[in-house]
Amino acid sequence: MPAKHPVPASHGERWPDTGRERLIQRILIVEDDARIADLISKNLEAVGYECHRSPDGGRALADFARLKPALLVLDLGLPGMDGLEVTRRVRKESDVPILMVTARSGESDKLLGLELGADDYITKPFSTAELTARVRALLRRSTGTVTERVLEIGALRIDPGRRSLEREGSGVPLTTLEFDLLYFLASRAGRVFSREALMEHVWGSDRVVDDRSIDSLISRVRRKLETDPSNPRYLQTVWGAGYRFADTA
Repeated sequence: MPAKHPVPASHGERWPDTGRERLIQRILIVEDDARIADLISKNLEAVGYECHRSPDGGRALADFARLKPALLVLDLGLPGMDGLEVTRRVRKESDVPILMVTARSGESDKLLGLELGADDYITKPFSTAELTARVRALLRRSTGTVTERVLEIGALRIDPGRRSLEREGSGVPLTTLEFDLLYFLASRAGRVFSREALMEHVWGSDRVVDDRSIDSLISRVRRKLETDPSNPRYLQTVWGAGYRFADTA
């Protein structure tokens, strides 16, 4: 959909607007139902986002590479290449936030989507106010300014300002949720947190999320963080209680 203002070369680029700096964030809406795509697009444009639409998975991947959006709103039930496969392919290239949209009532697709790297989900039918709030929250968490301290633990360096993880001097890509979970636990090393407490921190108190969602997220972080994920040094399970970040790492 054509933008109402000059379009930056990539998301996050600033351009002058009557003497001020204005930040435009691009959102790619991947939805085969034109009516729903139009509804989402109009509502997000009304609050200042630049929206583009893709009707299927193949087009979405091409548009993603071309547009470099700040966030994906991704329907799972796409024709041909479905949203889960799009998530899988995007995650090979980028940690951009992904908000899944699903009409499916079963938990399996949501859990698989989260395991593949999606950051949040919303189920049809949904209110546009809720969708806008979730988009804002994901973008705020992925690009917002933070003042927490940099953590240096063993071979790890966790920088909340850059939202980056380095292991033995090499960068390790993390999604928004992965970084939030890692920093939350690492900055409270030694403390044990239940699944419920971690879910509330990561997804918020208003989300109905299965326990397996946090287990899946922990597994994803371990695969990126640990030399041997089956025998974790950093992210440890405390049986019957929850998880902790080792304070002697």
